[in-house]
Amino acid sequence: MNIDKKDGPKLNKMEKKFLRKQSKARHVLLKHEGIQAVPYPTKSLVVANGGLGNGVSRKQLLLALEKCGHVEALLMPPNKPYACVIYKTIEESKKAYANLNGKEIIDDLGQKIILYLNFVEKAQWKHLELQALPPGLLVVEEIISSEDEKMLLESVNWTGDTDNQNFQKSLKHRRVKHFGYEFDYESNTVDKDKPLPGGLPDICNSILEKWLKEGYIKHKPDQLTVNQYEPGHGIPAHIDTHSAFEDEIISLSLGSEIVMDFKHPDGVTIQVMLPRRSLLVMTGESRYLWTHGITPRKFDTVQASEQFKGGIIKSDAGDLTLSKRGIRTSFTFRKVRHVPCSCRYSSVCDTKRKATPPCLPESSKEAWQLEQDHVHRVYDLIARHFSSTRHSPWPRIVEFLKALPSGSIVADIGCGNGKYLGINKELYMIGCDRSQNLVDICRERQFQALVCDALSVPFRSGCFDACISIAVIHHFSTAERRVAALQELARLLRPGGQALIYVWAMEQEYKNQKSSYLRGSKTSNEDKEDINGDKSTEGFLVNQITDGGSEDPPSSLPSTVNIKEEGCQPRKVELPVHTNRTCFHSQDVLVPWHLKGNPDKDRAIEPFDLTRSPDPSPVFHRYYHVFCDGELEASCQALGDISILKSYYDQGNWCVVFQKV
Repeated sequence: MNIDKKDGPKLNKMEKKFLRKQSKARHVLLKHEGIQAVPYPTKSLVVANGGLGNGVSRKQLLLALEKCGHVEALLMPPNKPYACVIYKTIEESKKAYANLNGKEIIDDLGQKIILYLNFVEKAQWKHLELQALPPGLLVVEEIISSEDEKMLLESVNWTGDTDNQNFQKSLKHRRVKHFGYEFDYESNTVDKDKPLPGGLPDICNSILEKWLKEGYIKHKPDQLTVNQYEPGHGIPAHIDTHSAFEDEIISLSLGSEIVMDFKHPDGVTIQVMLPRRSLLVMTGESRYLWTHGITPRKFDTVQASEQFKGGIIKSDAGDLTLSKRGIRTSFTFRKVRHVPCSCRYSSVCDTKRKATPPCLPESSKEAWQLEQDHVHRVYDLIARHFSSTRHSPWPRIVEFLKALPSGSIVADIGCGNGKYLGINKELYMIGCDRSQNLVDICRERQFQALVCDALSVPFRSGCFDACISIAVIHHFSTAERRVAALQELARLLRPGGQALIYVWAMEQEYKNQKSSYLRGSKTSNEDKEDINGDKSTEGFLVNQITDGGSEDPPSSLPSTVNIKEEGCQPRKVELPVHTNRTCFHSQDVLVPWHLKGNPDKDRAIEPFDLTRSPDPSPVFHRYYHVFCDGELEASCQALGDISILKSYYDQGNWCVVFQKV
């Protein structure tokens, strides 16, 4: 569709609609991807809706593009809804622009997709550095013959399971069978005193003996879980329970290939292709520290090269396509553990966590460790899901930013996904956050952001006209660290500069009104989302205390003091787990975050609540110190070089505006 809106006859309704769609595609690409369209012809075109993220394969798109001329390169970034094509000549790209704009193609799911093309000066995509497999991970291709594969698949009798209501209820997204020991998905372990009759199937025993002799495995397993996955199904990211199974976990892929995601607690994600009839062996770090899971989808993004079979999926936009999933059956073998786990990964080991439940810190070292485990690591792991719930700016924060003079330099300390960085285009704003994954999201949105600690911000003193700190100070676990974070805000301000601080309030009912957090519903534009709460936990109650802790203490007992009994030494105060959408009964709490859906490939399970439920979402616990009325003002007054201009309560949060004097 070739339309020139400047010349020629008046446009009809369809032509006007097309121009609106094409213009919208340009703006979306510029806003979210930083791709700038140009008004003149070039050899390069960006094809909106023609990406792997739309379900369009490389072969499919090439068929349409090559009808217009010689394609020198086709770049298809992973998980993106667009592609970039480079033609040999400008005349060929002009032909594609004219003939393919507004054209319908059928994606691999049989759905109609309309392409929108725009010229760009240069088509490119950043190449990620080559990655290595997680330490201790091994993929062995063609470990068995096609005949053995057929016998293994036929050895599993799936009939009879349909009458088992508990089976269907607990694993609605896949079929599962256990041999040797039954895996209990409620406790994420096995009953070591109740082996199943019959042990492992005979055909498996002979294959395991062969792998032992060939050196692929070191121990013979005694537990087998068989899972059957339909296309579109997956399994949440998880770490197999340390206390339940020994070091070596092995998984045989039958029937179809699959891409499995491995993620380190620091946020590094590696996608690994597991070919049909391949064996995955996890030992050491890859077994104990990295989560592994399968994203639920019907197509995987894989290398287009014919020679590629298995291993790491590289983010090379010039060599990616879609692979349709088939029915995959996995045979996962484990050896049941009969002695306590002695691994060195204490942050993700359930044995070691039970010995040291989260407690209120009594030293700066303990405070740092608590924040590292229950703030920094958690936000890195939930970054994508967290960001998907943080999109509506709060009116009074917007009011503060829009009232600042044009040209002001503003720092957002603890910027999260950057939702306040673009509120006022007349300001020069820079954000920082402790989470690398949240900062990456800011950069994807073309915001200026860096990774740093709010206690040590790498900017010179007195260089900002204003600072904001939204839902940050309450994550510091001692009064000294909270005051130090406020002092850092004051240091950054020039004399006369202002800071806005929001912290979560102990009082979720104020002046006879419930906060948006307690209401848990959208009642107005002002409370579409609460700053701290997890909207995905609505109706989901967490009644147990992590690692065997006690019930929440009564509200008359402060959680910030050590409890002393006559004639006894002080004992540590264990942190209670707060029940979502209820009033607080303790100032220092762990607040659950219930991970739901699959906002992006960045899915992982918390290392502190590490083992999976197969279908229920993993739960993460974030540390909070909720502030009482007057506490934030008192902390600010301790700084000495500021004056409080305003303090107020806003939908379950205490707020202060102070000025540096």
